[in-house]
Amino acid sequence: MFEAHSINAEHKDLIHDIAYDFYGQRMATCSSDQFVKVWDEDEHDNWYLTASWKAHSGSVWKVTWAHPEFGQVLATCSFDRTAAVWEEIVGERSGPGERGMHHWVRRTNLVDSRTSVTDVKFAPKTLGLLLATCSADGVIRIYEAPDVMNLSQWTLQHEISCKLPCSCVTWNPSLSRLHPPMLAVGSDDTNVSSGGKVFVYEYSENSRRWTKTETLSNVVEPVHDIAFAPNLGRSFHTLAIATKDVRIITLKPMQDSAQSGLSRFEITTAAQFDDHYCTVWRVCWNIMGTILASSGDDGCVRLWKDNYVNNWKCVAVLKGDGTSAQSADIPQIATPPSHSTGAQAPLSTTRNITIATVTAEKPTATILSTSKWQAPVIKGRFSKSVWLGNPSEPSPPPPPIIERPKPKK
Repeated sequence: MFEAHSINAEHKDLIHDIAYDFYGQRMATCSSDQFVKVWDEDEHDNWYLTASWKAHSGSVWKVTWAHPEFGQVLATCSFDRTAAVWEEIVGERSGPGERGMHHWVRRTNLVDSRTSVTDVKFAPKTLGLLLATCSADGVIRIYEAPDVMNLSQWTLQHEISCKLPCSCVTWNPSLSRLHPPMLAVGSDDTNVSSGGKVFVYEYSENSRRWTKTETLSNVVEPVHDIAFAPNLGRSFHTLAIATKDVRIITLKPMQDSAQSGLSRFEITTAAQFDDHYCTVWRVCWNIMGTILASSGDDGCVRLWKDNYVNNWKCVAVLKGDGTSAQSADIPQIATPPSHSTGAQAPLSTTRNITIATVTAEKPTATILSTSKWQAPVIKGRFSKSVWLGNPSEPSPPPPPIIERPKPKK
């Protein structure tokens, strides 16, 4: 079960990206109308507009939040060949009970690209205040703010040439000291003969350079989005790719590669889904790295989860108009190429998941939330459901308790 809330974003053109902040209580949207809007959630789960401004002189492709320890900071990139960093300044309240005006200031404009800047991402906070951009000229640029208290000064630290137009970039969020800084970039080049469209780069402390470690040669279609899963102690990395379908790739470091100073990986396709039956545009992980959300031209958000034998399965299909997909639309199991089909254990539900979707027909945003009731736990002859929401908020009537029939002797 899930519920949908539609927000009239009041953008005058197509919304290209939506980004939540670290706590999931603020949301930023960007559009071809060259505007960026920031939304806040109140105590009643309603979203209200707090800021809106013209950010660029061309379509704004992506927007992303920095970690809150650096303040309320946004980065945007645009067709106008620039990326920008914005910082929020909150004014004083004009009266009791009134919200202060939120004003966003452009701290810097990054103008090194000669073509459209297609993606922008802040690095994990453990690396400092770093910002990676990729552009249609096939170059990844990494900037650093030497003084986090002065966001008007950014230095270009590295330029990485990919030799193919870049469409998306992602940082590996691993916190392990055993894993050096890592980037993955995707290309939307339509020429299949140009080879793999996903490249993995690793930073070496010895040479102080970024080096390409892997090219995913089995991904030859245009890549529209890419996302590393949060690591949380895993010895391997998981990468989600949005192309003509959804692909989940695992990268396991080889033991003998550490001695050479350059990591090599055993690359495995853990799962591949064509359930969208069309182009997939976005992939996104939950904070635990256990559930993947994907969206495509079919107007649906699909949630994927793996079980204890690493078989990935579609656990929910959420339609952008707020209606629930039929059970027949949800495949029973998706078998990865390296696994055989077997008996599947039931998947446990999570707590609350909130997903923002964008509809192309109208400049509106839809907030989808799953139910906060845990799946029934069978104890003896009865099934029991537990409320997983905030204890302070009133819970809806629980699902009916179903008595199991006694087995015949």
